[in-house]
Amino acid sequence: MPLEQNPEQNHGESSPGVRPADRIQKLFIRPFFLTLTMGLPFCIFKGLFGLAAIQAGTPSNPILADFGWLVVAWAATDFAMNAMRAACDLLHIPTQLEYCTLAELGRLVHRPMIFLAVDTLISFSTICLMLWSGWIMQLTQPEAYLWYTATTLNLISISFVSLYNEAKRAA
Repeated sequence: MPLEQNPEQNHGESSPGVRPADRIQKLFIRPFFLTLTMGLPFCIFKGLFGLAAIQAGTPSNPILADFGWLVVAWAATDFAMNAMRAACDLLHIPTQLEYCTLAELGRLVHRPMIFLAVDTLISFSTICLMLWSGWIMQLTQPEAYLWYTATTLNLISISFVSLYNEAKRAA
């Protein structure tokens, strides 16, 4: 999603030189918005993928089930990090916490955004694996509704941001 500002810059506070018309753009870079529309949906995708791996691996393939439990733990950790980041944003509390464990690891080598991009690639890959493996058919009704909610939040927000950016360029 092409943004004109780095989401790490201002946590939604006013910036000098930002026109009132850019309030929507400022919303798009707030950690709360990014968490709600990308971070939490990606956690849901990873968590449901992990649960599907557990179901597929139990009891016939315990290695697959163990892998699934690792993915569920990873998704839960990322979910907690995103929730903390969003809460800090809403409460106007500065935080250096990244959106996910991979980005936090990337901070160690001073490249959190590259690691965040890798996490995004992994998240989209889990979506593809769920679809192509057929595991998506195994979701329970509540799990399916979680999947639908995550998909809706993610895709509609990306489309809305793109539409806004194009409309802004055309004006």
